[in-house]
Amino acid sequence: MKQKILLLLGHPQSDSFCAALATAYAQAARDRGAEVRELRLAALQFNPVLLVGFRGEQPLEPDLVAAQASIQWAEHLVFVYPTWWGSMPALLKGFIDRVFLPGFAFRYRKDSSFWDKLLQGRSADVIITLDTPPFIYRWLMGAPGVKQMRAGVLEFCGVKPVRVSTLGPIRGSKPAQREAWLRKIARLAVS
Repeated sequence: MKQKILLLLGHPQSDSFCAALATAYAQAARDRGAEVRELRLAALQFNPVLLVGFRGEQPLEPDLVAAQASIQWAEHLVFVYPTWWGSMPALLKGFIDRVFLPGFAFRYRKDSSFWDKLLQGRSADVIITLDTPPFIYRWLMGAPGVKQMRAGVLEFCGVKPVRVSTLGPIRGSKPAQREAWLRKIARLAVS
């Protein structure tokens, strides 16, 4: 049976190294027989601001309705994005705020501090590029963006396991290093 993969590119530029990584992952997954859908968040039409928080309803734009349908369809989610200021770009954060809503991704229990994880049964790969060396990001900074995405978003909604790949520093990297990263991500797609 083919695995259903949804790949989400969270970099706002379509010619970025993140886009090249997303393409490498998608191609390798297709080559092994997976069915892959791709969402390039910068191409979607939506307001990234959750205007009323969870206190009211903000109608979803058609692109976000389609994104939710693709998430429901997928067995495996792949997020590819850069780390800016220790975390994800605003575009991806806004997408998560608008799409991973109560009733879709999780549900608070009445009169309880606990919640139901509505995206159980899915796994994820999170591929993050850094300009900071990964060991500094992890050991000196505490990898805040990794914790946010893994525990604060995906595992909170029931997505497990979550594999994280951090690649960097991108700034100043040589073509040979970038080619090695592209090969690494292609291998990840088939493992």
